[in-house]
Amino acid sequence: MRLRSLGVALAATAALLTLPAVPSPAAAAGAGAAAAETPLSQGRTATSSSDENAGTPAADAVDGDTGTRWSSAAGDTQWLQVDLGATATITKVVLDWETAYGKDYKIQASQDGSSWTDLKSVTGGDGGIDTLDVSGQGRYVRMYGVHRATQWGYSLWEFQVFGTSGTTAPSCDAADAAKGRPASASSTENAGTPASAAFDGDTGTRWSSQASDPQWVQVDLGSVQNLCKVDLTWEAAYAKEFQIQASDDGRNWTTLKSVTGASGGTASYDVSGSGRHLRIYGTVRATGYGYSLWEVAVHTASSGGTPPVQGGGDLGPNVIVVDPSTPDLQQKFDQVFAQQESSQFGSGRYQFLLKPGTYNGINAQLGFYTSISGLGLNPDDTRINGDITVDAGWFNGNATQNFWRSAENLALKPANGTDRWAVAQAAPFRRMHVQGGLNLAPNGYGWASGGYIADSKIDGTVGPYSQQQWYTRDSSVGGWTNGVWNMTFTGVQGAPATNFDSGPYTTLDTTPVSREKPFLYLDGSSYKVFVPAERTNARGVSWPADAGTSIPLDQFYVVKPGATAATINAALAQGLNLLFTPGIYHLDRTIDVTRPDTVVLGLGLATLVPDNGIDAMHVADVDGVRLAGFLIDAGPVNSDTLLQIGQPGSAADHSADPTTVQDVFVRIGGAGPGLATNSVVVNSDDVVIDHTWLWRADHGDGVGWDTNRADYGLRVNGDDVLATGLFVEHFNKYDVLWSGERGRTIFFQNEKAYDAPNAAAVTHDGIVGYAAYKVADTVNVHEAWGLGSYCNYTADPTIVQAHGFQVPVKPGIRMHDLLVISLGGKGQYAHVVNDTGVPTSGTDTVPSKVTRFP
Repeated sequence: MRLRSLGVALAATAALLTLPAVPSPAAAAGAGAAAAETPLSQGRTATSSSDENAGTPAADAVDGDTGTRWSSAAGDTQWLQVDLGATATITKVVLDWETAYGKDYKIQASQDGSSWTDLKSVTGGDGGIDTLDVSGQGRYVRMYGVHRATQWGYSLWEFQVFGTSGTTAPSCDAADAAKGRPASASSTENAGTPASAAFDGDTGTRWSSQASDPQWVQVDLGSVQNLCKVDLTWEAAYAKEFQIQASDDGRNWTTLKSVTGASGGTASYDVSGSGRHLRIYGTVRATGYGYSLWEVAVHTASSGGTPPVQGGGDLGPNVIVVDPSTPDLQQKFDQVFAQQESSQFGSGRYQFLLKPGTYNGINAQLGFYTSISGLGLNPDDTRINGDITVDAGWFNGNATQNFWRSAENLALKPANGTDRWAVAQAAPFRRMHVQGGLNLAPNGYGWASGGYIADSKIDGTVGPYSQQQWYTRDSSVGGWTNGVWNMTFTGVQGAPATNFDSGPYTTLDTTPVSREKPFLYLDGSSYKVFVPAERTNARGVSWPADAGTSIPLDQFYVVKPGATAATINAALAQGLNLLFTPGIYHLDRTIDVTRPDTVVLGLGLATLVPDNGIDAMHVADVDGVRLAGFLIDAGPVNSDTLLQIGQPGSAADHSADPTTVQDVFVRIGGAGPGLATNSVVVNSDDVVIDHTWLWRADHGDGVGWDTNRADYGLRVNGDDVLATGLFVEHFNKYDVLWSGERGRTIFFQNEKAYDAPNAAAVTHDGIVGYAAYKVADTVNVHEAWGLGSYCNYTADPTIVQAHGFQVPVKPGIRMHDLLVISLGGKGQYAHVVNDTGVPTSGTDTVPSKVTRFP
């Protein structure tokens, strides 16, 4: 039985009155939770987002006294946190709520008090005493309130954290973590005194700067390290005043030590802090020369526990690396295809990587969760005289379920002049050069529902034939013949002209903002990841004159099957990027990406599964994170948000370096029961979503109106967000709900949920059916091109959906080329957008269109 706080009648008092304290029932009963065990939190330093008044401070929630309490200001998203003093293994958290309790809240842990990991999400709380079993580590633990249960704030008699505290004191490693690491400087006196000479371990070589203030020399340690001591060996031209600084990203610096009145020679400085980069920043020279250092040695702290996560290494068991001399190469392709051809919800994940060279007589047939990529810097570095084939023999010639596979960064000369790529959603064709034609239909021209091409050259003609919809971006084609409903092009040389009033085409001359997907390549014998630069108003392919940066593999944690979320987060905290190798990764805590410009890249449709109701991944409101090439599969316990980009209220300007989401797919159900309130929530500004498929399953295991419930596909709260290639299907409420200003979408494909049991189940605000794409009433500026929504209400074919699209009627809202379709008469649409557009009717799947609204 849950213990309840008294004083419920207080809720009826005037809102201007302060909610009076009511003694905790646990105190009255004389039996607090876990009374025989002293919480790690008791008496520790506590802070909060706000205090209601001076009589209810944060400290009162961790003082062991159930007659005192903390209470917050009357607003949501309030928090209370405690510093345990050292990293602890956390097993249980007990919250003794006063009458003003949290209805929805999270328990989070952090190593540094700034980057947080969800340990438990609570929804529909009813106050009293909440005893929560958790699993995680951290020095800081907090209650993060999402929604209050009353009009007052949050109020806790006690906040208790239980577990095992770390006991090993950190020690300073005698080894020099900077020796031989990459170095740079503000200047050098001459070519014989480079920055690297201060970090080579040789006291006979030195760095020296030009004769001016300020000057600096810095070193990249390769990952974020805990720093404890820095040894400096000065030449005669030393610094009188300088700072020792650290940075995670090499741009934003924290001063660990300020030194004045220095006398040169050899000196050691104890420091406390962390960073991947360390620099000596000289402000006042002691001589008329520049600054000159024989050596800089950097020492890092170790607790004697888990060693730092190492970057680089092999690519794991499910990556198949080949070259033109690989024996039985065709057999390798055939073996994987035989296993994966019809394994729609299986556990196999595979990536073929082809080293540069020419491959003759190959037909690489691709089944589910199979990717093929070239390892050259440009597609023409890896040439196949043969085919990469996707067909639908496994499904009787129906290609509408050919999901989850990809081809990238290759040149292809098809054996008979035309390659077959008969795919559906989540099957990108990127950075490809087809020296011939491309057929997007299955053998026999059966049903097909795709697809996406980007940054590719097709020298011949592309024939979509039976493809219902397709989006092509920043490419060139020798021709394009026919199409069914919705064919959209941006920045495509050779694309057909817009004819949406009478045909399927929507064509824009350029793409407003694009940045190609990061990819793995070989530089000699070393693996690197190339991160292409942003392009604006792009037209045609980005290669071979690529702009961008290369990141060595040793700056990535190469994630392999069996890796834990704790290790993944530790790698991120060290400043490493992530390369997920093919596999399925169960997560017992949220992956937290907090460093600007972090790359998270998946191979072979690597799949993340959040367990126990956690969120799968959070990205902080920072510049330039790249998420690419992985699948998030919802678990059987409801997650609030599978992927969150930016925390609520994010408002930083990222226009110069936006976060990109590319070939990141979400699935709820199909492989088993899955639940998630939101699939993807974008709170940050300027995000570019370039090809995603967010899918609440309509077939497979664990499928049912409530069995794989998922209310929202994509929710956009950030401003200036761009979506290019947006596929979102079957959600219980809105598939897309856009609340940010100046949003843009180019191409949208949608089917409404097949399994709506009746019209009442989808009726809201007097409207039958949730729009596939809704722009919130508060939005003033929004624009979209090439949008299609289809209904297939198999559970109740009598449902008449009010409209496919719902937008406010304002001068800044502009919608181009919209259509709705009834698939075989299973339900109908009354209008296309708002109350505009003729209704669908009958069983012949004829689109109802609106070319411009308003």
